[in-house]
Amino acid sequence: MASHKNLLRSDGLLKYILETSVYPREHQQLKELREVTMKLIRGDMSVPPEEGQLLSVILKLMNARKTVEIGVFTGYSLLATALALPKDGKIIAIDMDRSSFEIGLPFIQKAGVEEKIKFIESKAMPILDKMVEEVKDEKDELYDFAFVDADKVNYEQYHERLMKLVKIGGAIIYDNTLWYGTVAEPLDPSLPEWMVDVRNLTIKFNEFLVGDPRVDISQLCIADGLTICRRIA
Repeated sequence: MASHKNLLRSDGLLKYILETSVYPREHQQLKELREVTMKLIRGDMSVPPEEGQLLSVILKLMNARKTVEIGVFTGYSLLATALALPKDGKIIAIDMDRSSFEIGLPFIQKAGVEEKIKFIESKAMPILDKMVEEVKDEKDELYDFAFVDADKVNYEQYHERLMKLVKIGGAIIYDNTLWYGTVAEPLDPSLPEWMVDVRNLTIKFNEFLVGDPRVDISQLCIADGLTICRRIA
């Protein structure tokens, strides 16, 4: 099993990508937030910089303006999103732990993008249900983009709700869909039970997405696995 969020064939190749293409373009506040986050006990939960860069490019290619983020942690992906959106862009960010978000908040403020973010401290499901209820029909202004990096047990439930919130042609992106590479490996009996549970949930979710005719999908071997869904129905 890979010990960190790098599924490339060598650490040297990741180092080359980071030093050549990612770090030179990384916003100063993203850099400082990354450095602070990696000192935390759970710092590896954060979206890595090469993934944040990819999200930023996708958002700009889409000309996205309204987005949803489920799972925030200290806010690296949230800040990358806010920096990529236009001045009138808006993000609904949902996480149960405001204390982690507040670690990243000073960097968000220094970057001048706090006004784009509405942070909601809550479990995601009731908030998404409320958002779905508020959508009267497809003529309402739906969301352009959603990013999910949260509890894997609810990924399918999040997907069903986001399919009602993200417009046709919009994107829903799921993080951790290769789960340290374990989805492609024989079950390792030495893995902690929670790792095995998430592995099995991830395999099931990947199979679910492949069978969903409402989306185009592309699964990328970046960081811990990333699946891009484009809503087509």
